[in-house]
Amino acid sequence: MNTNKKEVLNRFGKLLDIMDRLREECPWDREQTLETLRTLTIEETYELSEAILKKDLQEISKELGDILLHIVFYAKIGQEQGAFDIGDVITQLSDKLIYRHPHVFGDVKAGNSDKVIQNWEHLKTREKNGNKSVLSGVPAGLPALIKSFRIQDKARAMGFDWEEKEQVWDKVDEEISEFRTEWKNEDQDRMEAEFGDLLFALVNAARLYGINPENALERTNKTFISRFNYLEEKTIKQGRSLKKMTLQQMDEIWEEAKNTQNK
Repeated sequence: MNTNKKEVLNRFGKLLDIMDRLREECPWDREQTLETLRTLTIEETYELSEAILKKDLQEISKELGDILLHIVFYAKIGQEQGAFDIGDVITQLSDKLIYRHPHVFGDVKAGNSDKVIQNWEHLKTREKNGNKSVLSGVPAGLPALIKSFRIQDKARAMGFDWEEKEQVWDKVDEEISEFRTEWKNEDQDRMEAEFGDLLFALVNAARLYGINPENALERTNKTFISRFNYLEEKTIKQGRSLKKMTLQQMDEIWEEAKNTQNK
C-alpha cells in the first residue's frame, strides 16, 4: 500500500476530529488524564512489541494505530491545558530530526551508522548545554535488561568501549569468578551484586556481537515454554504427574521435545 500524502493528511485530520468529539461526548474519554493514560500506553507498547516479535504485519499495523491514538490523546489533553498541541509535537519532532541529522540536512559527513550514533549523542549533549549526563537520557523506568543495553550503547557512542570485542570475555570470566567467591562465602547481598555485574558483562558481550539481549532472552523464553508444554502434555497423556516424576524421567521427555521441535 502507498497512500499519498494528501490522503494521509485527510485521514489524520479525521482522527483529530474524532478525538475532539470523544473528549466532549464520551464519559470515559473525558475522565482520562496524562497519568491514567500512562499505564495503558505501556501496555500498548508491549502489545506492539509482541506483534513485532511474531512478525504479524497486520497486528503491527493495528497496534501502531493504538499507539497513535495515545499520542493524539496526550496532545489533546495538552491542548486543553494550554501547554501544547499536536502541532507542537510534530514541529518539535521535525526540528529535532533535522538538527540531529546534519549528515542528511547539512554538510556533515557520516559514512556509517556508528558515526551517525556518535554525532547524535554529541548533538544531544550540546542541546543540554553540557549540563546533563549522557546517561540521563536513559529512562529510569526501563526494565533492567533493556536499560543496561541502552546505558552501554550510549557510553559506546561517546567512545567508552572495549578496543577489541573479544576482550569482553575476560570481563565475563572475572565476574563469574567473583560471584563464585561470594557464593562460597555465603554472602547473599554480595552474591546479588556480583550476579548483577555478571549480567551486565553478558549484556555487553551481546551488544559487541550485534545481539539484542532482550530479543535473545525472549527467544529462549519461548523455546522453554514450548518444550515445557510438550513435557506437560506428554506426561498427561501417559497418565502421570510431573510432581511424582524423577528429574531423569522429565529429562528424557525434555530431550524428546528438543529433538522433535528441532526437526
